[in-house]
Amino acid sequence: MITNGIDVLILDAVDTKAVRHSVVQAQRAHVPVIAYDRLAEGPISGYVSFDGGSVGRLQGEALLGALGPKARSSQIVMMNGSSTDPNAGWFERGARSVLQGRVKIAKSYETVGWRPENANRNMSAAIAALGPHGIDGVLAANDGLASGVITALKAARIHPIPPVTGQDAEVAGLQRILAGEQYMTVYKPFKPEAYTAAEMAIAVGHGHSLNGVATQRVSNSTSRDIPAVLLEPVAVTVHNIKSTVIKDRLYRVDQICTKRYADDCRKAGLIDRDGSPHDAE
Repeated sequence: MITNGIDVLILDAVDTKAVRHSVVQAQRAHVPVIAYDRLAEGPISGYVSFDGGSVGRLQGEALLGALGPKARSSQIVMMNGSSTDPNAGWFERGARSVLQGRVKIAKSYETVGWRPENANRNMSAAIAALGPHGIDGVLAANDGLASGVITALKAARIHPIPPVTGQDAEVAGLQRILAGEQYMTVYKPFKPEAYTAAEMAIAVGHGHSLNGVATQRVSNSTSRDIPAVLLEPVAVTVHNIKSTVIKDRLYRVDQICTKRYADDCRKAGLIDRDGSPHDAE
């Protein structure tokens, strides 16, 4: 792309270290790079994402709320993301800032590749180590990991399922929340993030400063004071699905409330007795 004469590169890096060479090449070709969602390594011109610390704090606060007064005598498992993703460490630090000293973190795992099957194996190991009655909650870093965690809890016949967090507001995650299998997820509205990335790209593409767009600064291992926009995420539970992801038209009611989850959706006020949807206006 660089050799084809592009003016700006918006980069959502899966492995932020692996793309460093490409970012350096872009700089040498006078192509500014906007890091999207993950802070890539190298000379980045701007960065837009959701505040990862806030994501972790929302998860930690929700888990403590679900545990209630028993939190201090409870023990939990942390199912963190991949060590190759800087966002994973950001989420974890945010969560620990809330959890530390208020609940016992009995086990903590890094989940290779953010893969649900790896979370499932880690959770099975935690159950074997702590016992089926030794886990009061699980801080899962996203909905995919939550699915692997919940599958392991079900396989161990742990009932009721302890509160499990998530992130990304996936349809499957929302359905698990409605069914009472997952406690919450973190919703990151994609439009503000995408629009901000476009605004930053247009500015740097025209040679303008990002001072009018970015009010924050971040650093990676090679660059300091990178102009950044860090958006605020939203916690979603069974009580506010309608006023968040439905209202924002991320999903329609019928996409979430399939036949399998019809009864759960009625209880949550998403559909009528006859199955008619209660889409937010």
